[in-house]
Amino acid sequence: MKLVLGPMEGVLDALMRQMLTEINGYDLCVTEFVRVVDALLPPRVYHRMSPELAAGGKTASGTPVRIQLLGQSPQYMAENAAQVIELGSAGVDINFGCPSKMVNGSNGGAALLKNPELMYQVVKAVRDAVPSDAVVSAKVRLGFDDCSPYREIVDAVQSAGANEIVVHGRSKADAYKPGTVRWDLIGDIADRLTIPVTANGDIWGQDDAIRCQEVTGCNTLMVCRGALNIPNLGAHIKMGQAPMTWHEVLILLVRYSEFEIRGDKGLYYANRVKQWFRYLKDQYPEAHPVFMELRQYNDKFKVLSIIVDALNKLEKKPVLVGVC
Repeated sequence: MKLVLGPMEGVLDALMRQMLTEINGYDLCVTEFVRVVDALLPPRVYHRMSPELAAGGKTASGTPVRIQLLGQSPQYMAENAAQVIELGSAGVDINFGCPSKMVNGSNGGAALLKNPELMYQVVKAVRDAVPSDAVVSAKVRLGFDDCSPYREIVDAVQSAGANEIVVHGRSKADAYKPGTVRWDLIGDIADRLTIPVTANGDIWGQDDAIRCQEVTGCNTLMVCRGALNIPNLGAHIKMGQAPMTWHEVLILLVRYSEFEIRGDKGLYYANRVKQWFRYLKDQYPEAHPVFMELRQYNDKFKVLSIIVDALNKLEKKPVLVGVC
């Protein structure tokens, strides 16, 4: 089984990728999306989104990182894709799955699911713009209002020349509602297409991964939200490692904070930690009271102090934090 750490806007940044690939057996990471409108973006935009470009397009532990683009202009998506490959990304991924109202309102992400012909044009333009040995992948949902057009959607991606496709087994309208994921339809897609299909959606643990693989027949799975619920989800799925204890998670949070709180990144630290805690509290009951306290604050040092206090209570000794 291959396992991909998928993109999550606003939380799975380069530091998170670095930390999670160190403790998990992920085979690939995909970045948060870069929005392409009507211009060739400067290289600094991509280096900021993926600092791994300076290290051969890999995390410190050697996991390849693929940059994801979101846009609807075949011309500008192609130009930016060519640049992404030149900069050293491990392929280019196209976002046709983001359900955000803001993104969809500007005809991006999942909004393109309503227009498979435009999806085809975007993928083909990207495919034609990059070297033949560069991987072009696309992340899709099964439809916009419902799942009925899923075959037309995936056929458009394959016929345009994509090498791989990731399928989130929901429509845009389903958002992330429990009980709506359709692994069976992903299985139909895997039988239908000749390119590799990666299954995505509601993979929270090893049992889910095994069942998803059985239903879909897919050799590659993508995890997103589950990777935040259980920080060692990859090792749990691939190697049967027990989920991290709450004590181990707090140690990881402090380590994350020591790096994330510095410099410009510190401006977003409080929001990113709060976002992470929203997922952690679903798996760890101990996270809920800590979250309820830190959610009141935006000051990065106050938020960090709350996390350190929680760790101190477990360890019964002061924790030294390397932040200044």
